[in-house]
Amino acid sequence: MSAVKSNTQRIAILGAESSGKSALAEALAQRYQTVWVPEYLREFVETQQRVPRESEQVMIARTQLEREDAMAPKANEWLFCDTTPLMTAIYSDYYFSSAGDELMALADQHHYDFTVVTAPDLPWVADGLQRESPAVRQAIHERVLAELEEREIPHLLIEGSLAQRVEQVEFALTFLMT
Repeated sequence: MSAVKSNTQRIAILGAESSGKSALAEALAQRYQTVWVPEYLREFVETQQRVPRESEQVMIARTQLEREDAMAPKANEWLFCDTTPLMTAIYSDYYFSSAGDELMALADQHHYDFTVVTAPDLPWVADGLQRESPAVRQAIHERVLAELEEREIPHLLIEGSLAQRVEQVEFALTFLMT
């Protein structure tokens, strides 16, 4: 990965489908007058008009990281990342029964200064090919929390409306600024 400004802190926003990751990343970027990295998977699905195959998971994770690196120089202290390779690995394991060594190696390179997990407490909304069901959302949410615990990655589980979520993250980030 390329070198970035030393004062840029990357914030990972993880969560299952339809849990408000993108809206939160965008709102936080506006609040902190900085940039955010949209989820590449969404773009992939929209442009390809299909869900990715197992063989494309590593490319999706790598592209996400490349986009983070491209946005980091434009960041104003914080870079809000709507998903990470860890989410790609979790979904790969769920749908393909394996994330594979290369994808797991990318997920293992957790280089985020803070991790936020969005609770699945918002209404589930269908989104074309990218979202499956509330049941899948709950299963993935549980896997995310278990994976973070297993990897001993500190995280903040946020809940409520978008405004409440922004407020919860703001409160946590005040501790990172000191």
